[in-house]
Amino acid sequence: MEQARARDAATPQPHASVRIPGQARPADSQVSQPRVPERARGEHTHSEPPAPRTVQRHSVRGQILQALRTALVDGELIPGEVYSAPVLGERFGVSATPVREAMQQLAIEGAVEVVPNRGFRVTVRSPRELAELAEVRAMIEVPVMLRLARTVPAVRWRALRPLADATAAAAARGDRAAYAETDRAFHRAVLALAGNQQLVMVADDLHRRSQWPLTGTLVARRADLVADAAEHMALLEALIAQDLTVVRSLVREHFTGADG
Repeated sequence: MEQARARDAATPQPHASVRIPGQARPADSQVSQPRVPERARGEHTHSEPPAPRTVQRHSVRGQILQALRTALVDGELIPGEVYSAPVLGERFGVSATPVREAMQQLAIEGAVEVVPNRGFRVTVRSPRELAELAEVRAMIEVPVMLRLARTVPAVRWRALRPLADATAAAAARGDRAAYAETDRAFHRAVLALAGNQQLVMVADDLHRRSQWPLTGTLVARRADLVADAAEHMALLEALIAQDLTVVRSLVREHFTGADG
């Protein structure tokens, strides 16, 4: 997948909570009322809803994880370089803890590796590794797409045109990070038509792994993005027309490019 210029993530908003205090009844100076025992803290009646719990509106870790993924695709985080959680935390305006947690997730995904007492090194991807990822993706996605080509009506394929348009728009801008997201969204939508959520999740993970940078050198490859996006559009048109020969050719060609 292509990478785009880095964008600094906005500082996450603070956690917010809502609390509804109880209200005391006004005293009646004329009539003596029986004393109602106070309820224990946290207790409520069926006629009176409980006060809302504290709600965490924004996941700082999730926002930092997304920002780091964008920086990886953009090539701002350079393969082979070591980055510390405190330094990245200063950049994003947060503590080192959510950065460290996000980096641990990226380590699980294979994008970085832990360097004891130093931080995290961005993984250097070899051409062979990316080729292997493309091969596995093809093994999973190509048979599914060919089966869907025979069974899914044209109207459902037409509904995916806005997703293909989004990939084309991101490619035309040369926006690598946006293209990475829209590309995966298109493939997820196609595979979702098979009705197998596990398939979608496994394929999406492989797709994301194939988008991590190969080297730290950013060569102008907008033409590659545009070519991949054009394959999405051509594939949709063939699926709508139920031209299985063209579908088979396009799908196999799409995966031989390693990052479509």
